[in-house]
Amino acid sequence: MIKSNYRIQSSKIIQFIFCVLTIYLFISCNGKNKSYEENNDQPLTIDSLLALRYQQFLKYQVDSTAFPRSYNPKNKTIKKVPSSNWTSGFYAGALWQIFELTGEETFKKKAEEWTAFIEKEKFNDRTHDMGFKVFCSFGNGLKHNNDNDYKDIIVKSAQTLSTRFDEKIGSIRSWDFGKEKWQFPVIIDNMMNLELLFEATKISKDSSFHKLAVIHANTTLKNHFRPDHSTWHVLDYDTISGDVRMRVTHQGINDDSAWARGQAWAINGFTMAYRYTRDPKYLEQAKATANFFINHKNLPEDGIPYWDFDDPAIPNSPRDVSAAAITASALVELYEYTQDQTYLNYSKKVLNSLRSTNYILPKEMKIPFILDHSSGDYSQKSEMDEPIIYGDYYFLQTALRLKDL
Repeated sequence: MIKSNYRIQSSKIIQFIFCVLTIYLFISCNGKNKSYEENNDQPLTIDSLLALRYQQFLKYQVDSTAFPRSYNPKNKTIKKVPSSNWTSGFYAGALWQIFELTGEETFKKKAEEWTAFIEKEKFNDRTHDMGFKVFCSFGNGLKHNNDNDYKDIIVKSAQTLSTRFDEKIGSIRSWDFGKEKWQFPVIIDNMMNLELLFEATKISKDSSFHKLAVIHANTTLKNHFRPDHSTWHVLDYDTISGDVRMRVTHQGINDDSAWARGQAWAINGFTMAYRYTRDPKYLEQAKATANFFINHKNLPEDGIPYWDFDDPAIPNSPRDVSAAAITASALVELYEYTQDQTYLNYSKKVLNSLRSTNYILPKEMKIPFILDHSSGDYSQKSEMDEPIIYGDYYFLQTALRLKDL
């Protein structure tokens, strides 16, 4: 009888230990356990691989002059940029988003450190990229730190961005370079920087920022789109008459092509503009360009587009993970406004595609990036088919938006 009870107790202890180990492994595989380390004998799930990729963000050395932008697989180097670079805010923003996904305070602390390095950009009037730099960093931080300093930085950045607005043209100037060929260039990417202006009005109650953003959006809506609802990349305006001088590309395959990331900026930008204004014409344009994108004959089955829809080298052409992620994030929001399941289906497809080993970087790569196969600037033949930080940023944003649904 004693032996029998002993066997029963032993069995219960073994079952208890098994249950504890099962729970531990479940937590580890979902990336919630900070002590998870690489183990060659342990099979990796996608979520545990993501957890390892997140850890690389913590391991990267904090350096105010070296925001990680991309990784060159040929020479095995990380491209590092100062805060003035248009991509600097994505790294801090990605850390804020990883904190939101995991709840791990170490990511919040690291996000605060990197975000602080961007503050001086609030005075930088030589760029239109205030939204990318300041709002992706301080804007994400404001969700978790109701900090008046963060609010002041956002408002000051909006004031600085406003100095690039031209009333006759009705737009914010994008670039200061290229003066030998352009008078007043405006790129479709610029729509994304309007979020900073809209939020600055919410924070400060100064309606001038909101009004300026609306004028820029209206000018873009009037001039930037083709009849099929695709978008040109660059419009150049005459500074005297305010008329369009030319419609060209800077990063696409040619002037009349549909550069994938440009279409993504348009979809995301006008969806965001609708969020703040509830103007139906913005919603209609977001839907029309989204339909062009997701129904395009050259869009691969997994939803990850080639870098340019009109590249004659398709299907032997680089993909652009960043364009997929930017669009997927926008279409989660667009679904909320339209209840069109097509948009949600695309977002889920993209997230599932990106959460595969085809796109997530392997555990052996000790670099602060999550995804491979984004494409940067074709005109310079740089960052084509590489890990790029804004691909990670919008991937994380898509995951958070789907989680909130």
